[in-house]
Amino acid sequence: MTSRKKIALVTGGSRGLGRNMALRIAEKGIDVVITYHSRKDEADAVVAAIEKSGGKAAALQLDSSNIKGFPDFFRRLKTVLADIFQADHFDFLVNNAGTALYKPFAEATEEEFDTALNIHYKGVFFLTQQALPLLNDGGRIINLSSGLARFAYAGSAIYGSMKSAVDSLTRYLALELGPRRIAVNSVAPGAIETDFGGGRVRDTPEINKNIANATALGRVGLPEDIGGVVAFLLTEDGRWINGQRIEVSGGIHL
Repeated sequence: MTSRKKIALVTGGSRGLGRNMALRIAEKGIDVVITYHSRKDEADAVVAAIEKSGGKAAALQLDSSNIKGFPDFFRRLKTVLADIFQADHFDFLVNNAGTALYKPFAEATEEEFDTALNIHYKGVFFLTQQALPLLNDGGRIINLSSGLARFAYAGSAIYGSMKSAVDSLTRYLALELGPRRIAVNSVAPGAIETDFGGGRVRDTPEINKNIANATALGRVGLPEDIGGVVAFLLTEDGRWINGQRIEVSGGIHL
C-alpha cells in the first residue's frame, strides 16, 4: 500500500521567493497548490514545471488582503483538492504572499498602513484561521517574516513592524496548535535579489553593494537561498523545530 503524498499550499507562489519555495517543496516529493494575485501565466508556468518533474500542482487566484474573499477561496481549494489530488485536506501552509512598502514613518498614510496590515498581518492571521479545518493534524505552518523585524532600515517602519507581529503570532500559533501536533515557524529572509519592491535590491547597485558589505557571507541573497530552507522545514527532518524565528540572511548586521 502506497502512502498518500502530502500537499502544501504556498501563497504568492507564482514568482520570486514563493516560486522557488514551490519548486523546492515539489523536489521533496510534496504536491503543491500555489496562489497568485494577477499573473496567471506565471502561476501556470510554475505548475507546468512541477508537473514536468513528476509532481502534481495547481494554481488558484487569491487576493491575500481581501479577508472577505477567503471563504470563497477555500471553497475553490476544496474543489481543487478533490479533483486534482483526490484529497479533502492538505498538510502544509506557507504564508508567503506579500508586497513591498518603502515610506518614511513621518510620511506614511493611514491607507498605506491599512493596506499593508491586511496583506502582511490580518491576512496571514485569518487565512491561517480559516485554513485550520482543512489542515491535517501533524501538519506544518510557515510564516514569512523579514530581517527587518530584527534590524531597522529607514522607510520600512510599517513593513518591519508587521513582520515582527508575524513572528509573535508564530509563537502563539505553535502553542495553541500544539495539541494537533501542528508545528509553526517563521522564516525571515534578509535582502534578496528579486523583483520585490520593483527590483530595488536587485537593480540598484549602491543598495546591493551596501547590503553585501553588511553581510558576513559578502553578498545579497538569492531566491535559491530561501526555498530549500522552507522545504526542509516541511520534511520529517524538520519535525521537532517549532515556534522558532529562523533568519536566512547570510549573517547580515551581526
